[in-house]
This record gives sequence, structure tokens and C-alpha cells, in this order.
Amino acid sequence: SLLVGIISWFLRDKANELQRVQILLNRTREEIAKEYVTKAEVHTDINRVMNRLEVLDAKLDRLMEHSAK
Repeated sequence: SLLVGIISWFLRDKANELQRVQILLNRTREEIAKEYVTKAEVHTDINRVMNRLEVLDAKLDRLMEHSAK
């Protein structure tokens, strides 16, 4: 009975440790999702910046054409 008690204590301890590790893993996954962006989000943001730069480039071209006249 002493051997069964030691084995059951050991298994319970390992089950508690496994549960703790699973909780930490889930929290880590949540934190990673908060800090990183997806490729689609990066492409969307880059496209928005590029569109704004094209608009500014067109405005500068018009300004230079007016000042050259």
C-alpha cells in the first residue's frame, strides 16, 4: 500500500505539472497573438503607405510643373 501511495502521489504531481504547463502554453499563445501581425495585415499596411506616397508624388510633380512655368 505504501508503494501504491507513492505512485499515486507521483502521478498526481505530474498531472498538476502538466496542467500548469498547458495553462502557460495557452497564455503564451495569447500573448504572441497580441504582439505579432499576419502577412495579410502587413501587406495591407504597406499598400496603404505606398498609395499615400503615390498621391504625394503626383502632388509634387504638379507643383514642380506649376513652378517651372
